[in-house]
Amino acid sequence: MHAPHFIGIGGAGMSGLAKILAVRGARVSGSDAKESETVLALRELGARVAVGHAAENVPAGVSSVVVSSAIRADNPELAAARERGIPVVHRSDALAALMGGRRALAVAGTHGKTTTTSMLAVSLAELGLEPSYAIGGDLDAPGSNAHHGAGEIFVAEADESDRSFHKYAPEVAIILNVELDHHANYASMDEIHESFETFVGRIVPGGTLVVSADQEGARELTGRVRGLGGLRVVTYGAAEDADVRVLAVRPHGMTSEVTVLIDGAELTFTVSVPGRHYAHNAVAALAAGVALGVPAAELAKALGAYTGVRRRLQLKGEAGGVQVIDSYAHHPTEMVADLEAIREATEGRVLVVFQPHLFSRTQQLAEEMGQALALADASVVLDIYPAREDPVPGVTSELIIDAARRAGADVRAEHIFAAAPGVLAGLARPGDLLLTMGAGDVTNLGPEIVACLAGVAPSA
Repeated sequence: MHAPHFIGIGGAGMSGLAKILAVRGARVSGSDAKESETVLALRELGARVAVGHAAENVPAGVSSVVVSSAIRADNPELAAARERGIPVVHRSDALAALMGGRRALAVAGTHGKTTTTSMLAVSLAELGLEPSYAIGGDLDAPGSNAHHGAGEIFVAEADESDRSFHKYAPEVAIILNVELDHHANYASMDEIHESFETFVGRIVPGGTLVVSADQEGARELTGRVRGLGGLRVVTYGAAEDADVRVLAVRPHGMTSEVTVLIDGAELTFTVSVPGRHYAHNAVAALAAGVALGVPAAELAKALGAYTGVRRRLQLKGEAGGVQVIDSYAHHPTEMVADLEAIREATEGRVLVVFQPHLFSRTQQLAEEMGQALALADASVVLDIYPAREDPVPGVTSELIIDAARRAGADVRAEHIFAAAPGVLAGLARPGDLLLTMGAGDVTNLGPEIVACLAGVAPSA
């Protein structure tokens, strides 16, 4: 990894690894489809980044070419690496190498990984433990998704979507939930459970699994893995049999006060993001930190320093008495969690512009997505953001709209992306809270909506 070349270096997972390697002194190069703040931040660290993909982007003297599962087999840089005999390394193998020699803490689950990993990174840093971390989203600025710290702890988001989390061997692992998702790679819940079992089996002997006591899939997984030799299992949640039990979550606007029972003592602390879902993420982080030997009371206080991560209920602006908040939610469970959190934080109407993410996910979960949108007062649904996928015949956002209407939602379609800001601004009135929701480029609409609400013509 002394001279790695990253294909798609601007991606959330890839850019973090590139940053850590650059800080460690590696000669980093890479390419991405377009310029971005993340690309600029990497260049400031000395990385050589080309825009666009071409065989000549792979410099002489490259020690490896790093790819993610999103890189297609016909990518010209990947083809050039194979022709030149350059080792091709998957992103997960690169991350596993970076974690070597550290006390690794890996966060897995169908959703909530980025938030929980971020909570741990921020709180451990607040305590002066100088952790290294690799997160699937920026904390507060481009390039803040990763850090090379001088301490012995390495906190990493562990991606189950392509089974790449099987590469890690953590001392402590968190599993937040186990649900059917990533339909291009998993055909059934049995396959999902088998994959998570393999991940649990990678925890080092004497290590700890922190797992939800509330979520059905997680409870089933716990039953499957409890009793594995040398594994300590710590459950958390509101369930009466939880080892770390959530006694209360009290909403206070955009924050929550959480009371837990841990090691026989009650502990109350503040979570500076709204909603029960995020409060439970914080409790998972607390249990994992304690498993690493961090005092519970100190960590609980430090968790209050976490104020959110980009795209996770992030305020994008306010105009005309309307707040515009960005939500990365794209799975129905995430959508429900964020909408319920916002409901607790506002007395006004909740409006949503939702961009479905992936044809495969829409094909499998359109009904549940539509039901989630029924929690909003009104919704606008955009066309599907394809990301790495090719279109699937008959799979469009109309499947979600039909399901939402069956659930009683006030919902409409908008097929012209650039028209959405004006449509949303026209729906809103003072006191409303408006969410841009989805994992694609719907996030770019937030500032445009704020501009429309302020009476400023949106940019072209």
